[in-house]
Amino acid sequence: MELDGRVAVVTGGTRGVGAGIARSFLEAGAEVVVCARRPPREPVSADGRTASFAALDLRDPAAVEEFFEAVERRYGRLDCLVNNAGGTPYRLLGEGGAERHARVVELNLLAPLTASLAAYPRLRETQGSVVMIGSVSGTRPSPGTAAYGAAKAGLENLARSMAVEWAPEVRVNSLVLGMVRTELAHLHYGDEAGIAAVGATVPLGRLADPSDVGAAAVFLASGRAGYVSGASLLVHGGGERPAFLDAATVNKED
Repeated sequence: MELDGRVAVVTGGTRGVGAGIARSFLEAGAEVVVCARRPPREPVSADGRTASFAALDLRDPAAVEEFFEAVERRYGRLDCLVNNAGGTPYRLLGEGGAERHARVVELNLLAPLTASLAAYPRLRETQGSVVMIGSVSGTRPSPGTAAYGAAKAGLENLARSMAVEWAPEVRVNSLVLGMVRTELAHLHYGDEAGIAAVGATVPLGRLADPSDVGAAAVFLASGRAGYVSGASLLVHGGGERPAFLDAATVNKED
């Protein structure tokens, strides 16, 4: 398999997109460590193999360094870091003080930087890679999640700068995600009818599955992407149909 003998860390890998990524890495043969503040309800497993779990607050640099030291002691190497942990509540800018928005930036931008810096010496030894999990929110207006969008824009730029500074030993790339169907999808899109209606706005006709993201992450971590660094791979099903096409009163199909 593509990642036999490799060791990967997936932050926020206990549910949703992170768990999907972890399962894809397990299926590709890697040893996988997932970390989050709370343990998963059930172990993250695939193909009869299970990811190990470590409790970790990524906003604590000392704890992050201790975590990567422990990974190195247990496995003797680190080949890939997937910076997946993140997220945000829906909050308009005027509904919270700057400190609330700053916490969103801390989780979605500073925490991946902290983890990447701690992982870097280990990745350099193995000619490994970093995969940032970005979002289309970083490339378009994001009302209600403005701090999240700003953080994701910064994360994509950070990845490009890392790719230059850390070459040729460590490759750094981003996956820029559109909408993904996870166990929390109803919080963003509503009931099954809402999820189906939102999925119909995507050119491919559905929301992504976490396994779609996982397959892309495995590619970027594998030798098949050996000359890919500083790249942003769009995983959004074709993006969004421009609103003006539906609003216009010409060029309509009968």
